[in-house]
Formats: sequence, C-alpha cells, structure tokens
Amino acid sequence: MDIKNRTAFVVGGTSGIGLGLARRFVEAGGTVVVGGRSTARVEDLETVAVDVTDAESVARARDEVLARHPELDTVVTMSGVMLAEDLRDPAHIEQAETTVTVNLLGTIRVIDAFTPHLVGRGTGTIMTVSSGIGFLPFPLWPTYGATKAGVHSYTESLRAQLKGTGVEVTELVPPAVATTEDAKRLNPAALDLGPFLDEALSLLSADPTPREVVVEAAQRLRWAEKNGTYAELLEARSQALANLPGRTPE
Repeated sequence: MDIKNRTAFVVGGTSGIGLGLARRFVEAGGTVVVGGRSTARVEDLETVAVDVTDAESVARARDEVLARHPELDTVVTMSGVMLAEDLRDPAHIEQAETTVTVNLLGTIRVIDAFTPHLVGRGTGTIMTVSSGIGFLPFPLWPTYGATKAGVHSYTESLRAQLKGTGVEVTELVPPAVATTEDAKRLNPAALDLGPFLDEALSLLSADPTPREVVVEAAQRLRWAEKNGTYAELLEARSQALANLPGRTPE
C-alpha cells in the first residue's frame, strides 16, 4: 500500500495509536480527518465528532467527511475500549456489553457506512485494528479479547466479500503499545509508539498490501498456537487475575 497522498478518515484517531497513525499519514502528504467522541484534544488535524455506538452519529460523520472530502480513499476503524472483568461476578455484563458495542459493533458500523462509497469509487482501503490479544487472550480482559478475535474474523470475511471491487482490506494487529508515560510505567515491556509506527508503516507500505500488519513484538502472540507456546503464555497472562478484588495468586 502506498501511504503517500492518502485521503483518510481515522475513527478512534483522537489519541494513542490512531492519532499517531493519522499524523504519519499527514507527514506522508495525505489529508486526514480524525473522528472520536472527544475531538477538542486534537488541535493540529481536521476532526469530526463520532460515537461508534450510535448508528445515527456514524451516518452524520460519514456525510460530513464525504461532503468535505469526496475523494476519500482510506478508512481506518480503531475505536476501542479495554475493560477488566470478573467473570465470577454477573455484574460484569455491563463491561461486556460496552466492549462489544464499541469494539465489534462499532467497527462494523463504520465499515458499513463507508463501504458503498469505496466500492463506488472502485478503489480504496479499509483498515481494521484487532490486537495480539485477539489471538492469545489476556484473561483479565475477556470480552476485549473476544471482540478483537471477532474483528479479525470479520475482516477476513470482509476481504473475501470485497474481492474484485478494487477495495483492499488490511488488518493491523498491535501488541502492547505504550501511548502514554503512565502506560509505559504500568507495562515496561510495551513498545514505544514511535518505533511501533515506524515498523507498522514499513510493513503496510509493502506491495501488495499485506492482509495483516504484524510487527515483530506481536508475532509471538499471533502465532503462539502454531509455535506451541500458547498454553505457557496463557498461564503467564492469567497471573494478572490476582489483581481482581478478592483474588489471590494461585
């Protein structure tokens, strides 16, 4: 994928990886609109307010973006929440419902909103964002992992259904990325945002566009089952359950 001179809408681009990616597209000569519920924090990019849990909000954002930029050729959908859940407590359903609504249904809503435009152009790119946790669960965030596995599966089906339309579909599979100083302090092993974007965009720029963009740090998660390390890594990740109220390390 040639990332130069793209006209892109990055949903969930008001912070973190999304904002970093949007700025890299601009640096490559592109025109970028970032969407999110809180756009006031972004002063250097064009913004559109959008709540992916609300179908009407997504439709309004689509209409606004396409009115400004009818040449739009790239849609990146990466809105997401990561909520800890105690599956022994039925009250966790509130976190689960929020996570599904934002991460999975939100992704589908955005794709649905822009697919007719891109197919009508006969060219373009849709980029979804899953996670290494979608391939190797982190039990403290069970529904997050389930939704990211769902995003991966949905992306595979989307690619198959859009074959022959000229619209390419690619999936970004991040590992843990430290987008703030607090995040780095909590997880010193997390990749810094800059190096992650350097590697991810280098992979994305390949021709043909890769089906999945998996940086080196995410490879052990993506291929854990194939490599025979799945059970060991899952056990190690399960130790974080001791952080739940009333739990002790096992």
